Amino acid sequence: MEEKRSVKLALLGLGTVGGGVYKLLERQKEELLDKAGASLELVKILVHNIKKERAGVDASLLTDKWEEIIEDPQIEIVIEVMGGIEPARTMILEALNAGKNVVTANKDLVAEYGRELLDAAQKNQVDFLFEAAVAGGIPIIRPLKQCLASNEIDEVIGIVNGTTNYILTKMFEEGMDFEEALAKATELGYAEADPTADIEGLDAGRKVAIMASIAFHSRVTFSDVYTEGITKISAKDIGYAKEFDSVIKLLGVAHNTEWGIEVAVHPMIIAQDHPLASVRDSFNAIFLHGDAVDDVMFYGRGAGELPTASAIMGDVIDVARDIRYQCTGRISCTCYRDTLVKEFKDVKNKFFLRMQVDNKPGVLAAIASVFGVHKVSISKVIQKVITDGVAELVIVTEAVKEYHMEDAIEHLKDMDTTREISSVIREY
Repeated sequence: MEEKRSVKLALLGLGTVGGGVYKLLERQKEELLDKAGASLELVKILVHNIKKERAGVDASLLTDKWEEIIEDPQIEIVIEVMGGIEPARTMILEALNAGKNVVTANKDLVAEYGRELLDAAQKNQVDFLFEAAVAGGIPIIRPLKQCLASNEIDEVIGIVNGTTNYILTKMFEEGMDFEEALAKATELGYAEADPTADIEGLDAGRKVAIMASIAFHSRVTFSDVYTEGITKISAKDIGYAKEFDSVIKLLGVAHNTEWGIEVAVHPMIIAQDHPLASVRDSFNAIFLHGDAVDDVMFYGRGAGELPTASAIMGDVIDVARDIRYQCTGRISCTCYRDTLVKEFKDVKNKFFLRMQVDNKPGVLAAIASVFGVHKVSISKVIQKVITDGVAELVIVTEAVKEYHMEDAIEHLKDMDTTREISSVIREY
Protein backbone atom coordinates (compact mmCIF):
# COMPACT_ATOMS: atom_id res chain seq x y z
CA MET A 1 0.00 0.00 0.00
CA GLU A 2 1.25 3.49 -0.89
CA GLU A 3 2.80 5.39 1.99
CA LYS A 4 0.97 8.68 2.59
CA ARG A 5 3.14 11.75 3.01
CA SER A 6 2.85 14.72 5.37
CA VAL A 7 2.00 18.24 4.13
CA LYS A 8 2.99 21.08 6.42
CA LEU A 9 0.80 24.16 6.75
CA ALA A 10 1.13 27.70 8.08
CA LEU A 11 -1.83 29.83 9.15
CA LEU A 12 -1.73 33.63 8.87
CA GLY A 13 -4.19 35.04 11.40
CA LEU A 14 -6.07 33.51 14.31
CA GLY A 15 -9.25 35.55 14.51
CA THR A 16 -12.75 34.15 14.08
CA VAL A 17 -12.06 32.36 10.78
CA GLY A 18 -8.51 31.33 11.72
CA GLY A 19 -9.89 29.83 14.91
CA GLY A 20 -12.41 27.88 12.83
CA VAL A 21 -9.64 26.51 10.59
CA TYR A 22 -7.67 25.43 13.67
CA LYS A 23 -10.74 23.66 15.08
CA LEU A 24 -11.46 21.81 11.83
CA LEU A 25 -7.85 20.69 11.53
CA GLU A 26 -7.98 19.27 15.05
CA ARG A 27 -11.46 17.76 14.65
CA GLN A 28 -10.70 16.10 11.30
CA LYS A 29 -7.07 15.15 11.95
CA GLU A 30 -7.52 11.40 11.44
CA GLU A 31 -10.05 11.69 8.61
CA LEU A 32 -7.93 14.16 6.65
CA LEU A 33 -5.24 11.53 6.12
CA ASP A 34 -7.67 9.54 3.97
CA LYS A 35 -9.55 12.51 2.50
CA ALA A 36 -6.45 14.33 1.30
CA GLY A 37 -4.18 11.36 0.80
CA ALA A 38 -1.71 13.06 3.14
CA SER A 39 -1.52 14.08 6.76
CA LEU A 40 -2.01 17.83 7.20
CA GLU A 41 0.28 19.23 9.87
CA LEU A 42 -0.09 22.80 11.08
CA VAL A 43 3.40 23.93 12.09
CA LYS A 44 3.15 27.75 12.38
CA ILE A 45 0.47 30.32 13.17
CA LEU A 46 1.34 33.96 12.51
CA VAL A 47 -0.28 36.34 15.03
CA HIS A 48 0.10 40.03 15.86
CA ASN A 49 0.39 39.57 19.63
CA ILE A 50 2.21 36.40 20.58
CA LYS A 51 1.62 37.01 24.32
CA LYS A 52 -2.19 37.01 24.05
CA GLU A 53 -3.86 34.05 25.77
CA ARG A 54 -5.59 31.77 23.26
CA ALA A 55 -7.54 28.97 24.90
CA GLY A 56 -7.34 25.60 23.20
CA VAL A 57 -4.49 26.58 20.87
CA ASP A 58 -1.03 25.03 21.07
CA ALA A 59 1.10 28.05 22.03
CA SER A 60 4.25 26.44 20.58
CA LEU A 61 2.81 27.01 17.08
CA LEU A 62 2.51 30.79 17.48
CA THR A 63 4.94 33.23 15.94
CA ASP A 64 5.00 36.93 15.14
CA LYS A 65 7.84 36.55 12.65
CA TRP A 66 6.85 36.12 8.98
CA GLU A 67 10.38 34.98 8.08
CA GLU A 68 9.91 31.81 10.16
CA ILE A 69 7.21 30.83 7.65
CA ILE A 70 8.48 32.21 4.34
CA GLU A 71 12.01 30.86 4.90
CA ASP A 72 10.89 27.37 5.96
CA PRO A 73 11.13 25.12 2.86
CA GLN A 74 9.04 22.41 4.51
CA ILE A 75 5.90 24.59 4.65
CA GLU A 76 4.01 23.87 1.42
CA ILE A 77 0.63 25.54 2.06
CA VAL A 78 0.04 29.01 3.48
CA ILE A 79 -3.51 29.79 4.65
CA GLU A 80 -4.22 33.55 4.81
CA VAL A 81 -7.16 34.69 6.96
CA MET A 82 -5.89 38.08 8.18
CA GLY A 83 -8.06 40.10 5.80
CA GLY A 84 -7.34 43.54 4.36
CA ILE A 85 -4.97 44.45 1.56
CA GLU A 86 -1.64 44.85 3.35
CA PRO A 87 0.37 43.08 4.62
CA ALA A 88 -1.68 40.18 3.19
CA ARG A 89 -0.91 41.04 -0.46
CA THR A 90 2.84 41.25 0.11
CA MET A 91 2.92 38.05 2.16
CA ILE A 92 0.87 36.08 -0.38
CA LEU A 93 3.05 37.27 -3.27
CA GLU A 94 6.20 36.33 -1.35
CA ALA A 95 4.75 32.89 -0.55
CA LEU A 96 3.75 32.24 -4.18
CA ASN A 97 7.14 33.39 -5.45
CA ALA A 98 8.80 31.10 -2.90
CA GLY A 99 6.94 28.15 -4.46
CA LYS A 100 4.36 27.81 -1.69
CA ASN A 101 0.68 27.15 -2.39
CA VAL A 102 -1.77 29.68 -0.94
CA VAL A 103 -5.38 29.42 0.25
CA THR A 104 -7.17 32.64 1.20
CA ALA A 105 -10.56 33.94 2.30
CA ASN A 106 -9.63 37.54 1.47
CA LYS A 107 -12.34 38.96 -0.83
CA ASP A 108 -10.96 42.51 -0.70
CA LEU A 109 -7.60 41.31 -1.98
CA VAL A 110 -8.93 38.94 -4.66
CA ALA A 111 -11.41 41.53 -5.97
CA GLU A 112 -8.65 44.13 -6.42
CA TYR A 113 -5.47 42.12 -7.06
CA GLY A 114 -6.74 38.75 -8.28
CA ARG A 115 -4.93 38.97 -11.61
CA GLU A 116 -1.56 39.77 -10.00
CA LEU A 117 -1.88 36.92 -7.50
CA LEU A 118 -3.09 34.37 -10.06
CA ASP A 119 -0.30 35.37 -12.46
CA ALA A 120 2.26 34.82 -9.69
CA ALA A 121 0.76 31.40 -8.94
CA GLN A 122 0.84 30.42 -12.61
CA LYS A 123 4.44 31.62 -13.01
CA ASN A 124 5.52 29.48 -10.05
CA GLN A 125 3.24 26.52 -10.89
CA VAL A 126 1.54 26.55 -7.51
CA ASP A 127 -2.09 26.68 -6.39
CA PHE A 128 -3.84 29.91 -5.35
CA LEU A 129 -7.35 29.05 -4.18
CA PHE A 130 -10.02 31.33 -2.69
CA GLU A 131 -13.34 29.49 -2.39
CA ALA A 132 -14.06 31.15 0.97
CA ALA A 133 -13.71 34.66 -0.47
CA VAL A 134 -17.21 34.82 -1.95
CA ALA A 135 -19.95 33.08 0.00
CA GLY A 136 -18.51 31.48 3.13
CA GLY A 137 -19.41 27.82 3.24
CA ILE A 138 -21.30 27.85 -0.09
CA PRO A 139 -19.27 26.30 -2.92
CA ILE A 140 -19.37 28.57 -5.97
CA ILE A 141 -15.81 29.24 -7.21
CA ARG A 142 -14.95 25.59 -7.78
CA PRO A 143 -18.32 24.79 -9.45
CA LEU A 144 -17.84 27.74 -11.83
CA LYS A 145 -14.23 26.78 -12.66
CA GLN A 146 -14.79 23.03 -12.87
CA CYS A 147 -18.28 21.53 -12.70
CA LEU A 148 -19.86 24.17 -14.96
CA ALA A 149 -16.81 24.83 -17.14
CA SER A 150 -18.53 23.59 -20.31
CA ASN A 151 -21.30 26.18 -19.97
CA GLU A 152 -21.61 29.67 -21.36
CA ILE A 153 -22.84 31.49 -18.24
CA ASP A 154 -24.90 34.59 -19.02
CA GLU A 155 -26.36 35.47 -15.60
CA VAL A 156 -25.15 35.33 -12.01
CA ILE A 157 -27.33 36.95 -9.35
CA GLY A 158 -27.09 36.44 -5.64
CA ILE A 159 -27.70 37.35 -2.05
CA VAL A 160 -24.10 37.40 -0.86
CA ASN A 161 -24.29 39.45 2.33
CA GLY A 162 -25.98 37.90 5.36
CA THR A 163 -26.22 41.13 7.36
CA THR A 164 -28.34 42.96 4.81
CA ASN A 165 -30.46 39.90 4.12
CA TYR A 166 -31.18 39.55 7.84
CA ILE A 167 -32.16 43.24 8.07
CA LEU A 168 -34.48 43.08 5.05
CA THR A 169 -36.03 39.84 6.33
CA LYS A 170 -36.87 41.46 9.68
CA MET A 171 -38.30 44.51 7.92
CA PHE A 172 -40.46 42.33 5.69
CA GLU A 173 -41.62 39.72 8.20
CA GLU A 174 -41.81 41.68 11.47
CA GLY A 175 -42.46 45.23 10.30
CA MET A 176 -39.23 46.63 11.75
CA ASP A 177 -37.82 49.85 10.35
CA PHE A 178 -34.23 49.88 9.07
CA GLU A 179 -32.60 51.22 12.23
CA GLU A 180 -34.39 48.72 14.48
CA ALA A 181 -33.45 45.79 12.24
CA LEU A 182 -29.82 46.98 12.07
CA ALA A 183 -29.68 47.20 15.87
CA LYS A 184 -30.99 43.64 16.12
CA ALA A 185 -28.41 42.42 13.59
CA THR A 186 -25.66 44.12 15.60
CA GLU A 187 -26.92 42.59 18.85
CA LEU A 188 -26.81 39.09 17.33
CA GLY A 189 -23.34 39.61 15.86
CA TYR A 190 -24.46 39.65 12.20
CA ALA A 191 -23.43 43.30 11.81
CA GLU A 192 -20.05 44.77 12.68
CA ALA A 193 -19.68 47.79 14.99
CA ASP A 194 -19.15 49.75 11.76
CA PRO A 195 -21.62 48.14 9.33
CA THR A 196 -20.83 50.42 6.38
CA ALA A 197 -19.27 47.73 4.15
CA ASP A 198 -22.40 45.60 4.54
CA ILE A 199 -25.27 48.08 4.44
CA GLU A 200 -23.76 50.18 1.62
CA GLY A 201 -23.21 47.13 -0.61
CA LEU A 202 -19.40 47.25 -0.61
CA ASP A 203 -18.91 43.73 0.76
CA ALA A 204 -21.33 42.29 -1.80
CA GLY A 205 -19.70 44.33 -4.56
CA ARG A 206 -16.32 42.70 -3.99
CA LYS A 207 -17.86 39.23 -4.07
CA VAL A 208 -19.80 39.94 -7.27
CA ALA A 209 -16.63 41.21 -8.97
CA ILE A 210 -14.94 37.88 -8.21
CA MET A 211 -17.91 35.79 -9.36
CA ALA A 212 -18.37 37.78 -12.58
CA SER A 213 -14.67 37.41 -13.44
CA ILE A 214 -14.82 33.64 -13.10
CA ALA A 215 -18.28 33.10 -14.62
CA PHE A 216 -17.59 35.25 -17.69
CA HIS A 217 -13.85 34.49 -18.07
CA SER A 218 -12.95 38.19 -18.14
CA ARG A 219 -11.46 40.41 -15.45
CA VAL A 220 -13.95 42.43 -13.39
CA THR A 221 -12.62 44.45 -10.46
CA PHE A 222 -14.47 46.04 -7.56
CA SER A 223 -14.15 49.48 -9.16
CA ASP A 224 -16.24 48.18 -12.10
CA VAL A 225 -19.19 47.36 -9.83
CA TYR A 226 -21.96 49.92 -9.28
CA THR A 227 -22.85 49.68 -5.58
CA GLU A 228 -25.90 50.91 -3.72
CA GLY A 229 -26.92 49.89 -0.21
CA ILE A 230 -30.17 49.39 1.70
CA THR A 231 -30.18 52.41 4.01
CA LYS A 232 -32.94 54.17 2.04
CA ILE A 233 -35.36 51.21 2.06
CA SER A 234 -38.41 52.10 4.17
CA ALA A 235 -41.35 50.27 5.68
CA LYS A 236 -43.55 51.84 2.98
CA ASP A 237 -41.37 50.32 0.25
CA ILE A 238 -41.66 46.93 1.95
CA GLY A 239 -45.45 47.38 2.08
CA TYR A 240 -45.70 48.06 -1.64
CA ALA A 241 -43.48 45.05 -2.40
CA LYS A 242 -45.96 42.92 -0.44
CA GLU A 243 -48.84 44.39 -2.47
CA PHE A 244 -46.96 43.36 -5.62
CA ASP A 245 -46.49 39.82 -4.21
CA SER A 246 -42.75 40.49 -4.08
CA VAL A 247 -39.89 41.03 -1.63
CA ILE A 248 -36.93 43.41 -1.53
CA LYS A 249 -33.43 41.91 -1.48
CA LEU A 250 -29.94 43.35 -1.82
CA LEU A 251 -28.76 41.54 -4.94
CA GLY A 252 -25.46 41.26 -6.71
CA VAL A 253 -26.34 41.17 -10.40
CA ALA A 254 -24.02 40.22 -13.24
CA HIS A 255 -25.00 39.65 -16.87
CA ASN A 256 -22.83 38.71 -19.83
CA THR A 257 -24.44 40.36 -22.85
CA GLU A 258 -23.39 40.75 -26.46
CA TRP A 259 -22.67 44.43 -25.67
CA GLY A 260 -20.51 43.71 -22.61
CA ILE A 261 -20.62 42.70 -18.96
CA GLU A 262 -23.18 44.36 -16.67
CA VAL A 263 -22.32 44.21 -12.97
CA ALA A 264 -23.91 45.92 -9.96
CA VAL A 265 -25.09 45.56 -6.37
CA HIS A 266 -28.32 47.27 -5.34
CA PRO A 267 -31.70 46.58 -3.70
CA MET A 268 -34.21 44.92 -6.03
CA ILE A 269 -37.87 44.08 -5.88
CA ILE A 270 -38.11 40.41 -6.83
CA ALA A 271 -41.24 38.27 -7.24
CA GLN A 272 -41.98 35.83 -4.41
CA ASP A 273 -42.00 32.88 -6.81
CA HIS A 274 -38.31 33.42 -7.66
CA PRO A 275 -36.04 31.00 -5.72
CA LEU A 276 -33.99 33.87 -4.24
CA ALA A 277 -37.10 35.43 -2.66
CA SER A 278 -37.33 32.60 -0.13
CA VAL A 279 -33.75 33.08 1.17
CA ARG A 280 -34.28 34.40 4.72
CA ASP A 281 -32.30 35.79 7.63
CA SER A 282 -28.51 35.59 7.31
CA PHE A 283 -28.46 32.87 4.65
CA ASN A 284 -26.89 33.49 1.24
CA ALA A 285 -27.74 32.11 -2.18
CA ILE A 286 -26.39 32.40 -5.71
CA PHE A 287 -28.55 31.80 -8.76
CA LEU A 288 -27.03 31.40 -12.21
CA HIS A 289 -28.01 30.45 -15.73
CA GLY A 290 -25.89 28.47 -18.18
CA ASP A 291 -26.65 27.51 -21.76
CA ALA A 292 -26.32 23.79 -20.99
CA VAL A 293 -27.21 23.42 -17.30
CA ASP A 294 -30.09 25.99 -17.40
CA ASP A 295 -30.89 27.39 -13.91
CA VAL A 296 -28.84 26.44 -10.84
CA MET A 297 -28.93 27.79 -7.27
CA PHE A 298 -26.39 27.40 -4.45
CA TYR A 299 -27.71 28.07 -0.93
CA GLY A 300 -26.28 28.05 2.57
CA ARG A 301 -24.34 29.91 5.25
CA GLY A 302 -22.44 32.75 3.65
CA ALA A 303 -20.26 33.61 6.62
CA GLY A 304 -19.30 32.54 10.13
CA GLU A 305 -16.43 30.77 11.82
CA LEU A 306 -17.00 27.17 10.73
CA PRO A 307 -18.85 27.68 7.41
CA THR A 308 -15.98 29.84 6.14
CA ALA A 309 -13.41 27.44 7.61
CA SER A 310 -15.21 24.64 5.76
CA ALA A 311 -14.54 26.34 2.41
CA ILE A 312 -10.92 27.06 3.35
CA MET A 313 -10.28 23.45 4.35
CA GLY A 314 -11.90 22.24 1.13
CA ASP A 315 -9.27 24.24 -0.74
CA VAL A 316 -6.49 22.98 1.53
CA ILE A 317 -7.50 19.37 0.84
CA ASP A 318 -7.55 20.11 -2.89
CA VAL A 319 -4.03 21.55 -2.72
CA ALA A 320 -2.78 18.58 -0.70
CA ARG A 321 -4.12 16.21 -3.37
CA ASP A 322 -2.35 18.25 -6.07
CA ILE A 323 0.89 18.17 -4.06
CA ARG A 324 0.61 14.40 -3.70
CA TYR A 325 0.28 13.93 -7.46
CA GLN A 326 2.71 16.73 -8.33
CA CYS A 327 0.16 18.75 -10.29
CA THR A 328 -0.10 22.04 -8.43
CA GLY A 329 -0.98 25.02 -10.61
CA ARG A 330 -3.22 22.94 -12.90
CA ILE A 331 -6.17 25.35 -12.53
CA SER A 332 -5.04 28.95 -12.45
CA CYS A 333 -6.55 32.14 -13.89
CA THR A 334 -9.51 31.43 -16.17
CA CYS A 335 -9.93 35.03 -17.39
CA TYR A 336 -8.82 34.35 -20.97
CA ARG A 337 -11.23 36.93 -22.47
CA ASP A 338 -11.04 40.72 -22.51
CA THR A 339 -14.72 41.64 -22.46
CA LEU A 340 -15.84 45.24 -22.04
CA VAL A 341 -17.55 46.10 -18.74
CA LYS A 342 -20.47 48.37 -19.64
CA GLU A 343 -20.91 51.78 -18.06
CA PHE A 344 -23.73 51.38 -15.54
CA LYS A 345 -25.60 54.33 -17.05
CA ASP A 346 -26.12 52.20 -20.20
CA VAL A 347 -27.60 49.22 -18.33
CA LYS A 348 -31.35 48.68 -18.64
CA ASN A 349 -33.50 48.11 -15.54
CA LYS A 350 -37.13 48.24 -14.52
CA PHE A 351 -37.84 50.78 -11.77
CA PHE A 352 -40.20 51.29 -8.84
CA LEU A 353 -40.55 55.02 -8.12
CA ARG A 354 -42.40 56.38 -5.06
CA MET A 355 -42.99 60.13 -4.88
CA GLN A 356 -45.08 62.77 -3.08
CA VAL A 357 -46.91 65.21 -5.36
CA ASP A 358 -49.59 67.89 -5.21
CA ASN A 359 -52.98 66.22 -5.25
CA LYS A 360 -54.62 68.22 -8.03
CA PRO A 361 -55.78 67.74 -11.64
CA GLY A 362 -53.15 67.54 -14.37
CA VAL A 363 -50.25 66.41 -12.18
CA LEU A 364 -50.31 62.80 -13.34
CA ALA A 365 -50.50 63.87 -16.99
CA ALA A 366 -47.53 66.19 -16.50
CA ILE A 367 -45.49 63.42 -14.90
CA ALA A 368 -46.38 61.01 -17.72
CA SER A 369 -45.21 63.66 -20.18
CA VAL A 370 -41.84 63.96 -18.43
CA PHE A 371 -41.34 60.20 -18.64
CA GLY A 372 -42.25 60.28 -22.34
CA VAL A 373 -39.69 63.01 -23.05
CA HIS A 374 -36.97 60.89 -21.43
CA LYS A 375 -37.94 57.62 -23.17
CA VAL A 376 -39.31 55.97 -20.02
CA SER A 377 -42.32 53.67 -20.53
CA ILE A 378 -44.75 53.28 -17.62
CA SER A 379 -46.24 49.85 -16.86
CA LYS A 380 -48.16 50.57 -13.63
CA VAL A 381 -49.38 53.58 -11.63
CA ILE A 382 -50.83 53.59 -8.10
CA GLN A 383 -52.08 56.81 -6.54
CA LYS A 384 -53.03 57.10 -2.86
CA VAL A 385 -54.19 60.33 -1.24
CA ILE A 386 -52.23 61.09 1.93
CA THR A 387 -53.12 64.38 3.68
CA ASP A 388 -53.06 68.15 3.22
CA GLY A 389 -53.34 68.06 -0.55
CA VAL A 390 -50.39 65.68 -1.04
CA ALA A 391 -50.75 62.36 -2.86
CA GLU A 392 -48.35 59.45 -2.82
CA LEU A 393 -47.73 58.24 -6.33
CA VAL A 394 -46.08 54.92 -7.20
CA ILE A 395 -44.90 54.37 -10.77
CA VAL A 396 -43.44 51.12 -12.11
CA THR A 397 -41.58 51.38 -15.40
CA GLU A 398 -40.63 49.05 -18.21
CA ALA A 399 -36.91 48.35 -18.69
CA VAL A 400 -35.11 51.62 -19.39
CA LYS A 401 -31.49 52.73 -19.55
CA GLU A 402 -30.18 54.05 -16.25
CA TYR A 403 -29.28 57.45 -17.65
CA HIS A 404 -32.78 57.98 -19.10
CA MET A 405 -34.30 57.24 -15.70
CA GLU A 406 -31.79 59.50 -13.97
CA ASP A 407 -32.63 62.37 -16.35
CA ALA A 408 -36.37 61.83 -15.80
CA ILE A 409 -35.95 61.94 -12.01
CA GLU A 410 -33.95 65.17 -12.17
CA HIS A 411 -36.68 66.67 -14.37
CA LEU A 412 -39.38 65.56 -11.90
CA LYS A 413 -37.48 67.12 -8.99
CA ASP A 414 -37.56 70.48 -10.80
CA MET A 415 -41.37 70.46 -11.13
CA ASP A 416 -43.31 72.74 -8.77
CA THR A 417 -45.86 69.98 -8.12
CA THR A 418 -43.24 67.48 -6.88
CA ARG A 419 -42.84 67.55 -3.10
CA GLU A 420 -40.40 64.61 -2.77
CA ILE A 421 -38.90 61.66 -4.61
CA SER A 422 -39.18 59.16 -1.74
CA SER A 423 -37.77 55.94 -3.26
CA VAL A 424 -36.18 54.65 -6.43
CA ILE A 425 -35.76 50.86 -6.43
CA ARG A 426 -34.97 48.55 -9.33
CA GLU A 427 -37.14 45.54 -10.17
CA TYR A 428 -35.83 42.17 -11.30
